[in-house]
Parts: sequence; C-alpha cells; structure tokens
Amino acid sequence: MSAAAATRRARAGTTEAPWVRYTLISVALAFMFLFLVLPLAAVFTEALRKGLEAYLTALKEPDAWSAIRLTLITAAITVPLNLVFGVAAAWAIAKYDFRGKSFLTTLIDLPFSVSPVVAGLIYVLMFGAQGWFGPWLAAHDIKIIFAIPGIVLATIFVTFPFIARELIPLMQAQGSEEEQAAIVLGATGWQTFWYVTLPNIKWALIYGVILCNARAMGEFGAVSVVSGHIRGQTNTMPLHVEILYNEYQSVAAFAVASLLALLALVTLVIKSVAQWRQEREQKAAGNASPERPLAAEGALPGAKATAATVINMPAPAR
Repeated sequence: MSAAAATRRARAGTTEAPWVRYTLISVALAFMFLFLVLPLAAVFTEALRKGLEAYLTALKEPDAWSAIRLTLITAAITVPLNLVFGVAAAWAIAKYDFRGKSFLTTLIDLPFSVSPVVAGLIYVLMFGAQGWFGPWLAAHDIKIIFAIPGIVLATIFVTFPFIARELIPLMQAQGSEEEQAAIVLGATGWQTFWYVTLPNIKWALIYGVILCNARAMGEFGAVSVVSGHIRGQTNTMPLHVEILYNEYQSVAAFAVASLLALLALVTLVIKSVAQWRQEREQKAAGNASPERPLAAEGALPGAKATAATVINMPAPAR
C-alpha cells in the first residue's frame, strides 16, 4: 500500500461521516439560535415596540441615568482592583512555592461555588445594622450596606476569580526562566514585570478584564441583597430592569435591558478581536524560521527576546 493510500485510509478512519458532521452543526446552530439569538432579538424588538422616541425617553429618565451611572462606577472601581489582585495572585501562585499555595488557589475559586445571594448576605452579616461591625459603623456615620461601598464590595467578591483564573494556568506553563534571566542581566523587579512578564500575559490579561467587566455590569444577586433597591441611588441597571418590569413598564424595562445586552455584545466583539490577535501572533510564532526566529525581534517571548529586551532597558534610577 502506498503512503498516500495509507494516509487517506487513516484519515477516513478518523473522520466522521458527512451526515454526522451536518447533524452536529445543525444542532449547535439551532441551540445558539434558540437560546442566544432569539432572546437577544426579542429584547431589542420589545424595547423598540413603541418606537424610537419611547425607547430614548426610557433611557433619559433620571432613575435610568442613575442606574447606568452607578453600574459604570461600580465596574470602574471593581475591574482595576481585580486586575491588581489577579496579577498579584497569579504571580505568587505561578512563580513561587510557599505553604498554603493550594489553599489560596481554592479560595480564588470560592465565588464560583458560592451563590451570589449568599455573598450578599455575608456582607449584610458583617456590615449591616445588626452585623458584626454595624454598631461601630453607625456610630461613625459610615454607610456600607444600602450604599455604593456595599455594592462595590459585593461585586468585587463575585468577580475577583476571573482575571486570576485566566492568568494562573498561562503563567504556570511559562515558568520563571525568563524572569530569572532578566534579573541575572541586571533588571529590577519592575523592569522584569513590565518588559518580560507583561508582554507574555497581555492577551490573557485582556481576556480576563473583559470577562470581569461583563460580570461586574451584569451582576444581580449579590448586589440585590446589599443595595436596598433605593431608586435613583443604589439601583444598578439589572435592578432597575427588575423594578420596571414588576411595575409593568415593559418598554422601559426592555430599553434598559437592551442597553445591557448592547454592552455585552460590545464586550463579545472586543473579546473576539483579542482572541483573533492572540491566535495570529501564535501562528506567526509557529511559522518563524529557525534561522531567524521571531523571538529575536521581540514578537515571540523567549530567552533571546528576554536578553535583547533587558539589554535595551533603561538603566535603573540611582
């Protein structure tokens, strides 16, 4: 048997029949249409049911603006804090060995297994009027529950695993050889992070930030417990949608919901672009010739790139 015939036979033995492929593709497309495309279309259709003017009026309403502003403020506070925590936790877990490392990894996954409502109740137990720190906070006129700080704390709790969980596997796979090489060549800790570690993790970092931001803007359970549902003050966009729907203001409710859906779609586009850029860089790295690897030009992280980068670093301030 010729090599070509053997190759065709092996390929035929590991390839599904056409009807199997078409069936699987049809099931996947039907599932996406039924549970993703159709609900999104229904949201926008219902939001525009009474025309564009009614849609814009619902978004211009003061309580809606307050909910939009609070949602953006919460995300603007939550995402940078989770960014710092995620990078620090991933660095510690991936680059160092210490006692309690596995326990820290388990704690990072805790919000994935705890209901957001339970997370909100935890903060009420701690900072509520009858909570552990409630009397002291009341005596010093500090409001956490039923105020913006409580909303931010609850959102941080449910979102902090996203960035860390994107970075930890990648940084563990990369190891610490490049950082050690940079330090041997005279780089400071900050230079090592900025010129060596950050370029290697940038796409995973962007992906984690996108997921964290999407969850922060759409969180309902934990925020619902700690917010108090004060209209115009502590209602985020998901809470405002619930109130409008319960009051039978369906057009206004779907208008705000469509804005949330639009933010989610924008997030999805950014995620897809980031993933496409990452795959393109990986493909370019894989196609690099051995004689002139991209690592020497800084496109592919590696020992040569580390050495070249560190040599060209600005000298540390004295």
